[in-house]
Amino acid sequence: MSGYTIYHNPRCSKSRQTLALLEENGIQPEVVLYLETPPDAATLKTLVSQLGLANAHDLLRTRESEYKEAGLGKDSSDAAIIKAMARYPKLIERPIVVKGRKAVLGRPPENVLALIKE
Repeated sequence: MSGYTIYHNPRCSKSRQTLALLEENGIQPEVVLYLETPPDAATLKTLVSQLGLANAHDLLRTRESEYKEAGLGKDSSDAAIIKAMARYPKLIERPIVVKGRKAVLGRPPENVLALIKE
């Protein structure tokens, strides 16, 4: 086991590029197909913290139809956003790469190099 985890969507080009970058650096991460196996609310809260985000809204894909369907807006609470992301994993910005207690968003994919260098 490499100690890395990637929350991956194989249909997303940035997610594929991030996974390829990890593999090019000799890392075989645990791959979580988060659309098939959505993270629960506790995991999402942890990811927001590991990413160092100010709030859960910063991890949200606001252009997805599920954003409106969930009744979310800029003033939505973290709890409401996390609940919606657990219900509609398509709302989670991707890919997320985790190593230990730190995580980065692979947008752009080169962001993962910071985790690799640690």
